[in-house]
Amino acid sequence: MKLKKIVSAITSAVLIMTASVTSLTTVNSADDGVMRDITTMELVRDMGVGINLGNTMESCGDWIAQWGAGGYAAGTVESYETAWGSPVITKDVIDGYASEGFGVVRIPVAWSNLMGDNYQINDEYFARVKQLVDWVIDADMYAVINIHYDSGWMNNLPTDPDGCKNRFKVMWEQIADYFKNYSDYLMFESQNEELGWDSVWNQWSGTAEQKAQSYAYVNEVNQLFVDTVRASGGNNDKRHLLISGYKTDITLTCDSLFEMPDDPANRCAVSVHYYTPAGFAILETDADWAECRETWGTDADFAELESNMELMKTTYIDKGIPVIIGEYGCPKDLKDSDGNVIGQKDSDSVRLFLSSVCREAYERQLCPVLWDITGLHYDRTSCKLIDQELKALYNEIAASGSEEPTEPTEPTTTTAVTTTTTTASITTTTTSEITSVTTSQATTETTETSKTTETSADITTVTTSSETTTSETTTSETTTVTSTEVVTITSISETEPTTEPVLPLMGDANDDGVLTVADIVLLNKYLLGKEVLTETIYTNTDMNSDSKINIFDEVILKRLLISIK
Repeated sequence: MKLKKIVSAITSAVLIMTASVTSLTTVNSADDGVMRDITTMELVRDMGVGINLGNTMESCGDWIAQWGAGGYAAGTVESYETAWGSPVITKDVIDGYASEGFGVVRIPVAWSNLMGDNYQINDEYFARVKQLVDWVIDADMYAVINIHYDSGWMNNLPTDPDGCKNRFKVMWEQIADYFKNYSDYLMFESQNEELGWDSVWNQWSGTAEQKAQSYAYVNEVNQLFVDTVRASGGNNDKRHLLISGYKTDITLTCDSLFEMPDDPANRCAVSVHYYTPAGFAILETDADWAECRETWGTDADFAELESNMELMKTTYIDKGIPVIIGEYGCPKDLKDSDGNVIGQKDSDSVRLFLSSVCREAYERQLCPVLWDITGLHYDRTSCKLIDQELKALYNEIAASGSEEPTEPTEPTTTTAVTTTTTTASITTTTTSEITSVTTSQATTETTETSKTTETSADITTVTTSSETTTSETTTSETTTVTSTEVVTITSISETEPTTEPVLPLMGDANDDGVLTVADIVLLNKYLLGKEVLTETIYTNTDMNSDSKINIFDEVILKRLLISIK
């Protein structure tokens, strides 16, 4: 649930009166200028799921300065904004992001466009980025701005470290000063994917000394970013900052040589990108290093995705460091070697990939931000996601993390209504008073185009004091049966022992009598070939009763666990 931007009229007046105003500094009329007393982890979770305003303000190229673009004359902000295919962005485009359910908009920026001497950022370029940020915040979303590729001058750092660091510092001094009185609904990101130099070291060749040097450069640039922003005044001493990982690559960013900067405010998150496997998520045609893939969704694909997200969780989230997946996505076109469109990737696979990355990240408290450009996933004319089924999945994922945590309550007895429809996915309805569920038989039906696979019975077992009530419903392939029962549920900790036989708890991979994240971790290890399950546990984790343990059982278990949380 969105944390509310609440500030009294008196506080607002004080902020306006005490703000240090320079020729550059400005405050959005829709922005309250308040820095809330929340952690960066809380702020990142509040973002929900996000989208990039890609190929827009980061468009760059010498040809734009010479000839203009998009029907706009050279030397204009609009010529850069439209050079890579985007229309001039309107407020409707930004409002559409909010209407579709996004909570954060990442705005990549190439600040060197129209830049003056001594790296002075153009006033009109500043004003245009400000307008976009204002629209985002006015729509009750978070905004993230960065230095994004910017014609690649950061690539020269190994040969000109002092010059590149000076340019980086001078640019961030201006950006930080310009936006210093904005609230915490604006986040700064140090770079994009430029931090990491193959000319110094890459993961396929090079010495340990070269690797250490390349990582040292990355760490120095990120520390310079934090130091520069923190020294810029206004709200920037408390602003939440996003630290670009090593090439924003998950594996390289999880290397022990990568260091988060020292930050006196302790308000930094780390940014990585996800375009794996490259054959599906990057390529539109075959390359010499990989084949283009039209589909995604094998057991191996899911295992790879979950392994990467789990790596970010254990390396950062579990240690209190927030994570934003600043970009993830995939193309939809298939092209020949000349770049001509010759077909489309499987639309179901595209939807499955995007929603799966989003879900696996969000379930681990990572904030996923979709990479999008004109005409890819979001229509900048209709201001809607092109695939409305994808929108529904995104909204479902975002809603799964919208509930505020509740304080522990005393064990209580409450009446709940459980409804099971045999042709739909499992749905468990609980209330906040239900403190634990330890014995239940989950029923899941998998519906395909030509067949329905279902278990022979829906078994719901609820313990009330010393009694056990079991209801059984038998279904057929051609009949949809909905059964509703009113049951009394009591915390198991207050339940008297029963002599009735205990049914196996579906999903209880570690056979400890309760469903927790530990069961998912154990099942995932089994799927990766790192764990051997006993016959009893094998039976418990066969969630769809097909006598096989695979990724589909893990997906069902995750949904079941979410439903009883």
